[in-house]
Amino acid sequence: MTMEIDRTVELAVNGLTCGHCVQSVTEELSDVAGVKNVDVILNSGATSKVTLVSDVALDDDALREAVSEAGFELIGITRDF
Repeated sequence: MTMEIDRTVELAVNGLTCGHCVQSVTEELSDVAGVKNVDVILNSGATSKVTLVSDVALDDDALREAVSEAGFELIGITRDF
């Protein structure tokens, strides 16, 4: 039996200013293959923290594209697994 291990990825995202921004980023990142959960800590006017949980390795380019599609800038990726 194979056990799934959750992986956590933290993103630093610029440009979020409101709840609608949070919703947009959450929706786009939720569509990335492997993402199980998205949690956004809004820091209006500064860099916001987005935490993703997955059970597979996430592709940096897919994450960057999803954030860009939502209209924001991904400035950093940190992995904790």
